[in-house]
Order: sequence, then C-alpha cells, then structure tokens
Amino acid sequence: MPVRFCLAFFATFVALAQPETAIETGTLPRQWRVSGPDCAEVPEWQVHAYNANLYILRESGCTNYEKPFLYLFFGQDRALLQDTGAGDTDVDRVVAKLIADWSKKNGRTTPLPLLVVHSHSHGDHTAGDAKLAKLPNVTVVPAKTEAIEKELGAAVGTWPEWSSAIDLGGGRVIDALPIPGHDVASLALYDRKTGLLLTGDTVYPGRLYVRDFPAFVKSIQRLCEFTKSRPVAHVLGTHIEQSRTPYVDYKVRTVYQPDEAVLELSRGDLLELQEALVAMGDTPKRLALPKFTITPLVRMR
Repeated sequence: MPVRFCLAFFATFVALAQPETAIETGTLPRQWRVSGPDCAEVPEWQVHAYNANLYILRESGCTNYEKPFLYLFFGQDRALLQDTGAGDTDVDRVVAKLIADWSKKNGRTTPLPLLVVHSHSHGDHTAGDAKLAKLPNVTVVPAKTEAIEKELGAAVGTWPEWSSAIDLGGGRVIDALPIPGHDVASLALYDRKTGLLLTGDTVYPGRLYVRDFPAFVKSIQRLCEFTKSRPVAHVLGTHIEQSRTPYVDYKVRTVYQPDEAVLELSRGDLLELQEALVAMGDTPKRLALPKFTITPLVRMR
C-alpha cells in the first residue's frame, strides 16, 4: 500500500479515536437485494436503517435499471432527503411513512418537516420531485445552482466557491459543498454526526462520467482538502456499477447484479482518484481503477 494511503488511514484512525470527533456508528449491508433474479419477489424499495436517525433507500432495478440510492437524515427539527429516485415510483409514500414512523417513535405529534436536496440534476435522481412537493411540510429545492444557493444561504452567483451548513436541529449539521464536473449542479453532503460523505455520481463504485474535466479535477481536490481535517467513516455515492472483482464493472442497463461491490468507499479512494486525475494532466482518458473507472465524456480542447 502506498505510504500516503497508510498515512491517510492512520490520520483518520487517530481522528476517530479522539473524543472531540467521536461520531455515531451505523451499519451497511454486505449486499443489496433489489434486482431479482425474480422481480416478482423484489420490493420497489429496499430501506436500510444505517442507525436510528439515518435511512438509506435503494430503488429496485426491476423498477429502474439505474438502481439509485437515496439518503434520509433526521434531526430534532426537520429531516433531509438527498435525491428522489428514477422513473415513476412511490417514493412519496415510502418517505412519508418513514418520517411519520420516526416522528411517532420520537414523541412528536406531527411529522417532521422535510427538506429535499439533490446530489445533481440528472433525471434518475430527481424523478420523484413532483410527488414529494405535493406532500405537506416538504420543501423541494430544484437541482439548479441559483435555487440551491438561495435555499442554503450562499450568495447567488458564487457557485461553486462556497460551502454551507444545514442545521437539522438536535446537533445534526450537514455541510453542503458544490462539486461540479459530473454535472454543473453536483453537490456533496457531509454529515457531522456520522462522518458520512455523500458524493452522488461524482464518486461511487462504478463509472465516473466526467463532463467538465477541469471542474471535476478541482472538485476532487476540494473533497480531499475538505476531508483532511474531518473524520470520514465512509464515502457513499448514489449507484453501484462495479463488481466485487477489481477493475470489472457491470454493463449499462444491467438489472441483476448478484456479485456487485459494496457501496462504501473511503478517503483513501478519494486520494487515489485525485492522484490519477493529476497524472492525466490536460489529457483526460478512460482509466479503470480497482473500485471505479474514470470515464471522460468529452476530450479537452
């Protein structure tokens, strides 16, 4: 293992061991069962409780081959949902029930208000916006840079040179920072409670499609800098396309992925990605790494 990764691991270990940076623990499944082989036996959503105050939802591949992940955080005053799924789903019913159940369990007479933000603007992450917007006490922030800036308190027109803290109450604060490159409206979330870094389609176990290479390089650098002084339990994206065999991914539109990789990545993976991008210089190219594949969609001029 390269020395820098050993040092990164050691630094993260030391940070996690310090009382002042103690984080809430949680669990992740070794395998997500959402795609068959028999679709008649697969629910539209798999809902996993990372812990009592954070749920991870994955849409069934039998509903939409993209099989995106959604994240639902609970604070004392409101909840936050990242992304709304792909295609025509009942995401509104599932999310409303989770919020109602959590609210009742925590002694609230009315469900928590919900803030909906997006990892980016692509349709497989925004398809449920209209349905959720019809629910009471739900604010859906459009996946557009100006709308995000207005809702999160950043100066309009300063994208992507800012970060913002979303306070959900009860000590749950989620940092948001723009990370364009995959999409102009890509937004990372960092949960201070759990040390989870949500990176959308920018970093996940699969094909990292890059539309704006210079912006992508800067965004990965920003994520590496942001996490240098913060504990990172896991880096979590919004898809799994990689198999458990390093360097091997599933083809586009694959529904059933019985040997898919785990969802979680690490800060070490971020550093590996950063190094690979820097080595490319001004000539982006497709490059398979053990846990993901850099996939530029346009060449530099």
